[in-house]
Amino acid sequence: MGTAAAMLAEARKSLGMSGRPNTITKDYAKRHGNAFLNAAWCDMGVTYWARKSGNEKAVLPNGDRAYTVWHAQDFQKIGKWHTGTVENLNKAKPGDIVFFDWGNTNSVGAIDHVGVIEKVLGGGRVQTIEANTGNACKRRIRGATEIAGYGRPAYGAAASKPPASKPSKPKPAPKPSKAPAFPGVYLRYPPLKKSETCRKWQEQMKKRGWKIVVDGLYGADSKSVCKRFQREKGLSEDGVVGPSTWRLSWEAPIT
Repeated sequence: MGTAAAMLAEARKSLGMSGRPNTITKDYAKRHGNAFLNAAWCDMGVTYWARKSGNEKAVLPNGDRAYTVWHAQDFQKIGKWHTGTVENLNKAKPGDIVFFDWGNTNSVGAIDHVGVIEKVLGGGRVQTIEANTGNACKRRIRGATEIAGYGRPAYGAAASKPPASKPSKPKPAPKPSKAPAFPGVYLRYPPLKKSETCRKWQEQMKKRGWKIVVDGLYGADSKSVCKRFQREKGLSEDGVVGPSTWRLSWEAPIT
């Protein structure tokens, strides 16, 4: 049974690989055709590391992938997708498969690139190992702005268990920050309206790491962010900032 540690160990072996065709593209082409010998190979790299480390089922829930959008959608379909907000990235783990959009959105359909998280650095930043970055396999430091999201593979348990010890007292859950009282005005689109209430909510969402324009206008951009935030929090995805969405917008991140 594979592990995140094995996945990362395999990825590290590829550091310094450059050019194409290479070991990774040749391996993929053996199964899928010579058209892949000189194709973009970032997701071929993730596929290669997963197969070589015994993590195919965890990392490739729908089989080999060379196209990043389809790979991200695979994680969405099994409920293992996490949007690339600062809050979510602070909860990422080594071995998570991280996807990037150079257009700086969280849209799965706009994903351009993929890698594997090696370290979580805090503040929405992660250290990654990526194939086909500058046509080579390298370590990178990435932030929430360019990260569309990440998939959480169902890796197996670690090979060894720590010795039994007296359980420590659980840490108390962080207290949620107190949300300002709901202003009584529902933010919805259409129609396009500008208000200080909208600006206040947009500023709060930006603090949470969401890519949102702070202009006081509740339009299509704000509605899209609202719906994705509601999905993250398990609310009805109606794109309307009502009492529940307003309150959860100020809730402390889970750590």
